[in-house]
Amino acid sequence: QGQLVESGGESVQSGDSLRLSCAVSGLPFDRVAIGWFRQAPVKEREFVARVSRSGYTKQFADSVEGRFAISKDNTRNTVYLEMNNLTPADTGLYYCAADVQHVYGTPLPDDYGYWGQGTQVTVSS
Repeated sequence: QGQLVESGGESVQSGDSLRLSCAVSGLPFDRVAIGWFRQAPVKEREFVARVSRSGYTKQFADSVEGRFAISKDNTRNTVYLEMNNLTPADTGLYYCAADVQHVYGTPLPDDYGYWGQGTQVTVSS
């Protein structure tokens, strides 16, 4: 059974950087696309970024474009989300998820069948 474990979330100041990790086990890592989503209190879960099975195709939400980067390390079965120039609007519980059906992944949470437990990111002004 597939398992995803996020790590790296913490409390930081505006302008700081963080790197989140998503360790994947129990799934053929080169056959899954990975997405990152976040959820702030009293808000719906929103798409942040995704990376294709190969690691070459990537997509970002408009709100993080140019500040965040995503990478897929097939040797470590881990996906990284590099977050730069963080603002309070980036605060939330960050989840990674695996899509086994779509080669490139999608920005839709319902397309992801496996989810981690989340890691908290808090950005103070």
